[in-house]
Amino acid sequence: MKKLAVIFPGQGAQAIGMGLDIFNNSPAAKNVFKTANKVLGRNISDICFEGPEDALKQTFNTQPAILAVEIAALEALKEKTSLNIEYTAGHSLGEYAAIYASGSIDLENAFKLIQKRAELMDKAATSTKGTMTAVLGLNKEKVEPVLNELNTSGVVSVANFNSPEQIVITGEIDAVNEASTALKEAGARRVIPLAVSGAFHSPLMKDAAMEFATFVKSCEINNSNFPVLTNVDAKETTNKNDFLEKMPKQIYSSVYWTQTIQEMVKNGVDTIIEVGPGKVLAGLNKKIDSSITTYNIYDMPSLEATIEALNMAAV
Repeated sequence: MKKLAVIFPGQGAQAIGMGLDIFNNSPAAKNVFKTANKVLGRNISDICFEGPEDALKQTFNTQPAILAVEIAALEALKEKTSLNIEYTAGHSLGEYAAIYASGSIDLENAFKLIQKRAELMDKAATSTKGTMTAVLGLNKEKVEPVLNELNTSGVVSVANFNSPEQIVITGEIDAVNEASTALKEAGARRVIPLAVSGAFHSPLMKDAAMEFATFVKSCEINNSNFPVLTNVDAKETTNKNDFLEKMPKQIYSSVYWTQTIQEMVKNGVDTIIEVGPGKVLAGLNKKIDSSITTYNIYDMPSLEATIEALNMAAV
């Protein structure tokens, strides 16, 4: 028997038109977008389907828009077939789709939480003026010592461990630039500044996290039906109190994505479905462990193809 996990991408996966095909062909998906528009108090479905791009790129819109597409695709999948999901995880904001998939939060609370998170992160990004940079060709064991030994008074740390040789750094602009130079000298193949509005997953987000911690307590969160491997530690999480602690912490902590996928494989997962726009996580999975089979669901043809492939694999 295949051991199955579902995963959800984060910010950067967005594209105009995302979710439209699923919306047009799934009553369950339509309900997700309808609920999103109601809870958010604006027409996030139109921003997903029609843009404009400037609006879709704004953190305040990007996070709930991607979440809406991810949950809509998941519900469309559940309409068509029943899955025995063993684990789930999401990259950064995608973790909220994973927590929803696990049964720990309902649809309305998912959108309430992501709206507040996006609002606070956007506010923190504007006030702190940070940045992020992707570092290619160096692993964790080489990047971390460089950052630790860096002679800078500024804030710089690891935002994402995306794959064994793709790491994103985050922090104050001058400190990130200094770290980029040092990492090139240490042998990085490429160092690529990212087009982001702030230093997400850095200590510069701690004020946002503190305010979010208060908000999280006002939302209904339950124990999950199966484990979520959480970004902050790549560990199985099922207890509602752990989610309450980890959701705020995730805003300023590193995303341990490489370690999350490695933990899934260690626990016997051999098949993963990436649910949501794009194929970013499928690409990372290949670099983390090439033994994993990853399927993608981002529209109705990919949904049908995934179901067919899973059925064939089960024969």
